[in-house]
Amino acid sequence: MNQVDSLSLNFDPSSIMLLNVILAIIMFGVSLDLKIDDFKRVLQSPRGPIIGLIAQFLLLPAFTYGLTLIINPAPSIALGMILVSSCPGGNVSNFFTNYAKGNTALSVSMTSISTVLSIFMTPFNITFWGNMNENTRDILTQVNLNPMDMLLTIFIILGVPLILGMYFATKKPLLAEKMRKPFKYASVIFFVSFIAMAFSKNIDNFLIYIKYVMYVVAVHNIVALSLGYYSAKLGKLKEKDRRAITMEVGIQNSGLGLLLIFDFFNGLGGMALIAAWWGIWHIVAGLTLGTFWAKREVVNVVAE
Repeated sequence: MNQVDSLSLNFDPSSIMLLNVILAIIMFGVSLDLKIDDFKRVLQSPRGPIIGLIAQFLLLPAFTYGLTLIINPAPSIALGMILVSSCPGGNVSNFFTNYAKGNTALSVSMTSISTVLSIFMTPFNITFWGNMNENTRDILTQVNLNPMDMLLTIFIILGVPLILGMYFATKKPLLAEKMRKPFKYASVIFFVSFIAMAFSKNIDNFLIYIKYVMYVVAVHNIVALSLGYYSAKLGKLKEKDRRAITMEVGIQNSGLGLLLIFDFFNGLGGMALIAAWWGIWHIVAGLTLGTFWAKREVVNVVAE
């Protein structure tokens, strides 16, 4: 067994509960921007969201599985890649899309739809693709993963805050407007603080083992961003839509990934390192790509 596969990061039960609360707060803050009209918009113009969601939940996990066979990392790292690729888009994808002069409305619609779909698709993809790789299959067998338990956890952490936030946004818009900024700032501060705490408690392990995941996460993220862009291009979507889908597919909810790793995999080292480093790396990648696009005019032509 690779050393990183036997590594377990140090998190006490109170820290895991805190992460649950932080993710629920983040989801509630994000959903204050969502209304039923966002879902209606998808029904009126479904091509962009459908292409994006296919790239998000079908192509990315499949390509990730192929990448684990090519790179052949330690089994826990491979399963961490599969788990991250199975998560919905991260909430900062909307910011990066706007910054990159992409279609923010499409980004918000995809975030809301992917969050709902993740309740079912995330457990399915982790179980399906994890069992396809014989190395990661052993880990799933050892932890005796129950997809229904994972589905319930994701529903409580993402689904319930989403419903509550949309209720306030629709029924109490003035109150939602007052809460929007405080919740956004608080969620970012809380999450960054939690990640900093995670690093401080496990700094020795991070310094020793981070070298095993840095290049893997970089390659994996490039694949995700490329899948988003070229899926949209093959679907003959406009440039603003391509940028939105690129950010949605390339910016994953690594916080949810960490939560699932600690709840269901006992903080397994390679998995936790992948999710934690992805959370840092996709911010760097999103800002870099966003800055590149922000300096260039959007030419809204479809592919020939």
